[in-house]
Amino acid sequence: MQIIELTPWDVLELQIDYAQSGLLYLMPTSEQFNHAIADGVIVGDILESNCVPHVVRDFFPLNGVKNLEATSQPFLAVQVKEFVDGIFIGCTNNHALVDGTSFWHFYGSWAEISSGSNVISKIPYLQRQFPFKFDHFCNHISIPNERINASDKFIPPALRERVFHFTKENVSKLKAKANLEMNTTKISSLQAVLAHVWRSVIRCRRLDHNQETTFEVSINMRGRLNPPLPEGFFGNAIYTATITIKPGELLEHGFGWAALQINEIIASHDHEKLKCIYESWMNDPAVPNLVNYPSNYFMLHNSPRFNFYKYDFGWGKPIAHRSGMGNILEGKITVSPGLEEGSIILEIYFSSETIQALEEDIIFGEFVTTPVIGVERTIRARI
Repeated sequence: MQIIELTPWDVLELQIDYAQSGLLYLMPTSEQFNHAIADGVIVGDILESNCVPHVVRDFFPLNGVKNLEATSQPFLAVQVKEFVDGIFIGCTNNHALVDGTSFWHFYGSWAEISSGSNVISKIPYLQRQFPFKFDHFCNHISIPNERINASDKFIPPALRERVFHFTKENVSKLKAKANLEMNTTKISSLQAVLAHVWRSVIRCRRLDHNQETTFEVSINMRGRLNPPLPEGFFGNAIYTATITIKPGELLEHGFGWAALQINEIIASHDHEKLKCIYESWMNDPAVPNLVNYPSNYFMLHNSPRFNFYKYDFGWGKPIAHRSGMGNILEGKITVSPGLEEGSIILEIYFSSETIQALEEDIIFGEFVTTPVIGVERTIRARI
């Protein structure tokens, strides 16, 4: 038996839930492997809704399982649900094993093999490694047993999940507006969209201007290290950076300024900064959990760079992505590419009051459209 040591990247994921991502496909014409059936559910129930129906939560296995429970739980579980006119492949994976880049690498390779390809297009680099060596690293970190200390277990608040769709045209408008305001060209499409959402939520909540609000983004460090990690590195290689600002400052400085703050915090995380961060962390290692997150916290998941619409198992390409209930937190934002190239879809969790205020906010709604199916095939209904 080979023992694989966890890197600091892996350890930092131990107290959060397994990651959950699923893809929706139209019904294939041929039989597939064993699966469950969701009677009466059609593709339109998911795609045409402004929210994520609660039934979607049942499409994922291992709900509520934390990454530190891998000693008794599988690293990956897959559940296939058949609808009247489509299927959903829900995947739950241990985040201490892989990050989003590695998970979608696996999923794409699985689709290539299943569709009859003799080779996979991207070979994984399976040697786990961490770019920094420190003599004083503590090999044993005490983490509370979540099953024993039930009182410490995170219970998600009653939240409402809403899907917001930003078309390619509106994404381009936001990006151009942010860069024009700050006389720069470096603000990305996603950074502009996130700044728009962040400021809109803060405005709708009418927070005290002297409180604090924090935005967390996960940064893929593969290409930021010196030297970069090997092509196809399979594991965790992300760092979650945070930016904390007072609401008054966020609103007074304007939209472009907010987008630039997100841009600069991401750009600042290079090899040397990450080395200093982990050197400090190794002196006093701590593993975060959702219980300790402050209020007015925004947490970004997934990435519009994950082009999962190409993953064809042999019955056609997927038409939508939805996430599960893992790591539910008020302010959680799951981003994915839209079916139209250049568009962005956000799944967000907030209180019902905040969601309603966003839906009624004219400034926010100027750049948001209702969900669209965007497929040519007619959606069948049960007769």
